[in-house]
Amino acid sequence: AAPELAAAVETRLRDLAMPDATVAVEVGTGPDDHPGDQVRFLLAANPGSPPLPLNKVASGGELARAMLALRLVLSGAAHRSASGVDRLVLVFDEVDAGVGGAAAIEIGRRLARLAETAQVIVVTHLAQVAAFAGNHLVVEKDSDGLVTASSVRRVDESDRAAEMARLLSGLSDSESGLAHARELLELARG
Repeated sequence: AAPELAAAVETRLRDLAMPDATVAVEVGTGPDDHPGDQVRFLLAANPGSPPLPLNKVASGGELARAMLALRLVLSGAAHRSASGVDRLVLVFDEVDAGVGGAAAIEIGRRLARLAETAQVIVVTHLAQVAAFAGNHLVVEKDSDGLVTASSVRRVDESDRAAEMARLLSGLSDSESGLAHARELLELARG
């Protein structure tokens, strides 16, 4: 199964703006005191580079995309093989860490596609990813100096561009931020 898993992850990485990535999955025996297989994921993100252990060579963005690709592959297999389960629930906590621009848009697209067959909950600080959400929630903290409380509110469609502008520029009323936010929301609907 290792070569098939590696090929499937490579395909997903191409979709996530890593067109030249090569993935290998090595399976060997573990030490005598640890029964079972020892599995290593190897990555070569660039042409001409040898595949090396993922945890040693991947940048933050490459690691985030490799983990997302692996989860997409494995969640598809889990969803297909689950019997009696109506819907798979996946939680991604800042899977987009260390990425931006086109890669963030592709991550948002892939997560939205995954949400067609599973419930997907994503924690993100990137407007490019948030634009693809079906429901947009904002977690806010407030403190009176003694107690800090968190709350969650749903962003309705009329406030969504302002929240996206805040993610983009730190300002919810910036005209250029609002224009960019509207452009991202239109792209996501497209």
